Amino acid sequence: MFQQQEKYMQRCLQLAKLGAGFVAPNPMVGAVLVFEDKIIGEGYHKIYGQAHAEVNCIASVKSSDRHLISISTLYVSLEPCAHYGKTPPCTNLIIENKIPKVIIGCQDPFTRVNGKGIEKLNAAGIEVIVGVLEKECIELNKRFFIFFQKQRPFIILKWAQTSDKKIASNNEARLLISNLFTNRLVHKWRASESAMLVGTNTVIKDDPFLTNLLWTGKNPIRLIIDKNLKIPPGAHVFNNDAPVIVFNYHRTTIRSDSVLSNKIFYFKIKEDESLIAQIYHACFDLKIQSILVEGGATLLQSLIDEKLYDEIAVITNKEMFIGDGLSAPELNNVSLIRSFSLLNDNINLFL
Repeated sequence: MFQQQEKYMQRCLQLAKLGAGFVAPNPMVGAVLVFEDKIIGEGYHKIYGQAHAEVNCIASVKSSDRHLISISTLYVSLEPCAHYGKTPPCTNLIIENKIPKVIIGCQDPFTRVNGKGIEKLNAAGIEVIVGVLEKECIELNKRFFIFFQKQRPFIILKWAQTSDKKIASNNEARLLISNLFTNRLVHKWRASESAMLVGTNTVIKDDPFLTNLLWTGKNPIRLIIDKNLKIPPGAHVFNNDAPVIVFNYHRTTIRSDSVLSNKIFYFKIKEDESLIAQIYHACFDLKIQSILVEGGATLLQSLIDEKLYDEIAVITNKEMFIGDGLSAPELNNVSLIRSFSLLNDNINLFL
């Protein structure tokens, strides 16, 4: 029986992943409806603000099978919601359809759910089982879990380095380290995160767009640390491809309840408080659930030293050696979780 439950929960996870890059700050969720070891309906949360996985799953059941809904088992990778948000509670829909049994991957950490969905289903006489492939279900939504459990965004540090561990040359010329295939992978990473963060020097020296031009999906919000507003107004980061938030000492044009659009915002930070803590707190208030930090060396090293990150991605061009240059950040007490290559680039992922 447990193997059967894992099989259908695995299908929930497969479906949930289809929502990657489109549902944040909501979690990725998949659901399947099973009658006598046969899936009669399935769905996933497709777009933030639209129907949840359970709704799409039940709606997908063919008219010829709808009489089976009330004698089927619903599998869902995350606890169904029990509150009104942008959509009605999924628990209400489950109860209305008289589904007798619900198998849940993991409990929702969001305070307005967090066990309340399970309680509501139990109160309606529905059998509820929780914890099937729980580790995998939490891993899928690790950004969502970190966001609510630690009240800060999920942080990924990323840089590219030469074989002799340099991330930039000593002259003004931009050093192109990673190859085209790796660049596409990085843009895929960007499309999967809510925002990306860089410092003043990175923008002034490289004049990057900070978008996912080489991949599909929504551009991340561009977060820039520019304490004294040195970046020229004509910089590429100030185009209309994605919102920009500039963290600085002088001005503010943003509130924690602002709705971000394709505009430039300024967030005033305090000189006598931790810069990173202020950025993380602001991002939590703005529901920015994850950040890809792409430089420069000083910012990356400070986050490493203070252990204010969740994952690190290091791209090393095995064939490039430049001698003199800006040294890459130094890793401290990290664990390698994955390593692979794309042509001459080696990609290492650390915790």
